[in-house]
Amino acid sequence: MLNVLIKNAKVYYENEIVQADMFVENGVVVSVGVGITVSENTPVIDGQGLFIFPGFADVHVHLREPGFFYKETIETGTKAAAKGGFTLVCSMPNLNPVPDSAQNLKAQQDIIDKDAVIKVLPYASITVGEKGQQLVNLEEIGDKCFAFSDDGKGVQSADMMKEAMVRAKALGKPIVAHCEDESLLFGGYIHDGEYARLHGHRGICSESEWGPVARDVEMVKETGAQYHVCHISTKETVDIVRKAKAEGLPVSCETAPHYLAFCDMDLEEHGMWKMNPPIRSAQDREALIKGVQDGTIEIIATDHAPHSDEEKLKGLEKSNMGVIGLETSFAAMNTYMVKRGYITMEKLVQLMSINPREKFGMAAGIKVGQKADFVLVDPDKKWVVGEKPFASKGRFTPFLNKTLYGDVLLTVFDGKVVYKNI
Repeated sequence: MLNVLIKNAKVYYENEIVQADMFVENGVVVSVGVGITVSENTPVIDGQGLFIFPGFADVHVHLREPGFFYKETIETGTKAAAKGGFTLVCSMPNLNPVPDSAQNLKAQQDIIDKDAVIKVLPYASITVGEKGQQLVNLEEIGDKCFAFSDDGKGVQSADMMKEAMVRAKALGKPIVAHCEDESLLFGGYIHDGEYARLHGHRGICSESEWGPVARDVEMVKETGAQYHVCHISTKETVDIVRKAKAEGLPVSCETAPHYLAFCDMDLEEHGMWKMNPPIRSAQDREALIKGVQDGTIEIIATDHAPHSDEEKLKGLEKSNMGVIGLETSFAAMNTYMVKRGYITMEKLVQLMSINPREKFGMAAGIKVGQKADFVLVDPDKKWVVGEKPFASKGRFTPFLNKTLYGDVLLTVFDGKVVYKNI
């Protein structure tokens, strides 16, 4: 268990960032304050210029195991998460076997219990095999999963989604929706925008995302279910969620760092720029930034989705969709959002640590008397993505070769050091 005094750091404590010391003994946060003294044999870290945040939480991560261990494993994925400052991740259900039953959830949970270095909460699918034909037995598995999602695919049937909402609400579980109308895809694979037209690519229209969101919000009005929209990318989706929240509906959403940092005109002819939904227009990016600023978007998630080299080295058209993000998320948000003045560091902590937990009913923040769960970061340390090996098995991200500011020095989960770079 960790014993350490971190002196003169900036600590996110009781909903604000304060200059303070933090003392951890036997893995428990003993005190946060000014001028803390400890015994001579206690290790001391000089925290001048550094920040202590509650461990980050990511509600949208693909750990790929069981079924696709050549892309990622629970061990490599959680080590990548720890390296990025995360102490909690939620594992998406597009696995083999799909976690659509108690037996299949146990297959994943057994590996989590054995190999995870941080907290992992598994999703269960909404439909059997994520095939969209039959609802899972929500009642059988509701107490064994974080939430219900068919991520990777949208639930095409409105009636099926409505029934899922009714049954999930009765269990006190959220529906977490990948919103994608497959009838509007037409073989597209990047945003249906200027870059697609200039370079002869087939585009994915924005309505394929916002149409299902609008449909589902209407059903939330009827059912009262807790509803969370995955990885939003369009300006229309921001408007729909903003209106739903203004009406007091239990609707929330997330976006990912790549949608806030880039637009479709930044694309290159490489699979590291291919994900679903795609990076969209400059106008969409501007709307997403405003959504973050005004609280419409309350959660930053990575949608960390590793693939093998073979799957990502086939160009924009033929590469698999999905990019990694756990090891770059904090630095990317710090570089593109905080240092550019769009949001404060306090806001970033809320987006990456506090809100993901509180929105889903979990305790958040650093608490005296509780097990240490925090990340120590240097906000000004400069590094180039890809110069050092990733902890993840994946290596393709649109931030590859970009210079970012902000590095994780120490990640502590459950009172123990799970990553150290200091």
